This record gives sequence, C-alpha cells and structure tokens, in this order.
Amino acid sequence: MLAELTANAVADALSRRESAPLAEVEAAALARPAALDAIEALRPGSRVKVIAEIKRSSPSRGALASIEDPAALARRYELGGASAISVLTEGRKFGGSLADLEAVRQAVALPVLRKDFIATPYQVFEARAAGADLVLLIVAALDDPTLRELYDLIVELGMTPLIETHAADELERAAALGARLIGVNARDLSTFELDRDLFGRLAPLFPEGAIRVAESAVLSVADVVHYRSSGADVVLVGEALVTGGDPIANLSTFLAV
Repeated sequence: MLAELTANAVADALSRRESAPLAEVEAAALARPAALDAIEALRPGSRVKVIAEIKRSSPSRGALASIEDPAALARRYELGGASAISVLTEGRKFGGSLADLEAVRQAVALPVLRKDFIATPYQVFEARAAGADLVLLIVAALDDPTLRELYDLIVELGMTPLIETHAADELERAAALGARLIGVNARDLSTFELDRDLFGRLAPLFPEGAIRVAESAVLSVADVVHYRSSGADVVLVGEALVTGGDPIANLSTFLAV
C-alpha cells in the first residue's frame, strides 16, 4: 500500500509538472517569505503539544469529513491551541490538495505541515511554494540517498522535515540524518494495521534532543495520556478532530494532558 500511495503521488506530481515546470515552481518557492520555525513551535514543554490535521478521508477508514472550508477549520484549530496544522495534500485516497494547504497558510499564523507521500525534489519545491513550513518524509518509502537528498533540500529551503518512522532501524536512519523532529506512526503504512504501543517501545531509541511525535491512534484523551506517559512531546491528531464535533473543545481536553 505504501509503495502504491507513493507511486501515485509521484505520478500526480509529474502531471502537475506538465503545466507548472520545475523552474517555475522553484522560483515560486524561493520567492516565499521565510518559513515559520516549527522546532520552536513544537519545543517540548510541561504539557503535550498537538499538530491538528485537515483530513477528509483515508484508505483505512474511508470518508471522514467533507471539510468544505479547510481554512475555517484551521482557524478553529488555532483558536483551540494547536501548535501546528497538518494538511493532507494527497488527492486520490485522502481527498486533499495543495490548494487546501495554500488556503490554510493564508488563514493561520501557525506552522503548516505538508503531509503527503513525498519522493521527489519537485514535491518539496511545491510544498514551499504553497506555503508549507514542514514537510513529511516517510523513511519506509525512501532509500537512503533519496531520503538524504530530500531532507537536505527541505532544510535548504528553510523548512523543517518531520521524519516518520515505524521501526527501530528506521529510527536509526532518522538519527543518521540529524533529524530534530521525528515521528512514530502507529499505523503500518504497508498493511495499515495499528499498534498503539509501538511508540512506547521505540521511544528509548530516539536520538537525544529530538522532538518526539506520536502519530495515529489518537482518538480520545486516554490515547493522549498513553502517548504522553510513553514520552511523546507532540501528538498528531486528525480523525478525532474532524469527526468528533467541536474541535476547539476536543483540543482543550487533549491539551490538558
């Protein structure tokens, strides 16, 4: 599944490149104001921090929410105390787009993450051109030379890479990059099975000084407590916020942990 999602994302980027050549997108990326400092925004504190996600659907859960106005939802996340906004820009399975990211960037003063299946420099330039401050890189989807190339490009453009892992060897690869923001996804993107305890098993392997992000399986306050007690500095929450009624109220309960 992960290979298919990545291949489709690359194919869609190639299609966009036909109408927006690399040179044009690169120029737009370089013309953007400086990216916001996501490391400072997500720096560990006395309470857990939340990356709140704009997410319409997923391969595992199907349709979640229509989200006709992603900017309005992002503003509610900001009012609720989120430290950053994640925008799923993958279109085929998650119903997102770069237009969503651009709208969110214009609506909030928080760092914005492009969450997608990034595998080419073109996609990184797209992210900055659309206003992203962070870009997700999934270790399992990339070989080491590509991972390093994309990581370095993200940093060169002033953005922050969020390095997503799912196993001990992937954490080692993230550490070798010098990554400062590392996530553990409880959902195996090859099988889409969930392992809520994976973060706790991998937490001792994080490199010193790295910000620790728990991703997936955050549906309730109990889940946030579970991740926080396992060492998470940040939780990334999507489904619980787009399906759970008032996102401001839900965020307040999560942030009280």
